[in-house]
Amino acid sequence: MASSGMTRRDPLANKVALVTASTDGIGFAIARRLAQDGAHVVVSSRKQQNVDQAVATLQGEGLSVTGTVCHVGKAEDRERLVATAVKLHGGIDILVSNAAVNPFFGSLMDITEEVWDKLWMDKEKEERMKETLQIRR
Repeated sequence: MASSGMTRRDPLANKVALVTASTDGIGFAIARRLAQDGAHVVVSSRKQQNVDQAVATLQGEGLSVTGTVCHVGKAEDRERLVATAVKLHGGIDILVSNAAVNPFFGSLMDITEEVWDKLWMDKEKEERMKETLQIRR
């Protein structure tokens, strides 16, 4: 839409975006853009210093950003990340899963069923995650 010449003012106003692995690179760029478009953004990283630096940078640009440490491979970290967004903003409207979880290195043909299960959640897990994240359709 940027090339259309139309001016959009805060199309994501009053929306809450949670972006994993968002203190550098593509994740940081996504978090910045969501905040520039008016969303309240919660950034995350495995390291507190990365979270602090990203939050300071984006808040320094006048953007609505908070952050917390989250290793997406750890359930307690994921729960804290979601709880932070819910506590501060009442829910989550946008979820960007930028963090990679790679439980296997090697040939695709050597992946076990257990690894596939970790990569592709079953429906029960998916429904629990939607409920936890308070995803609305």
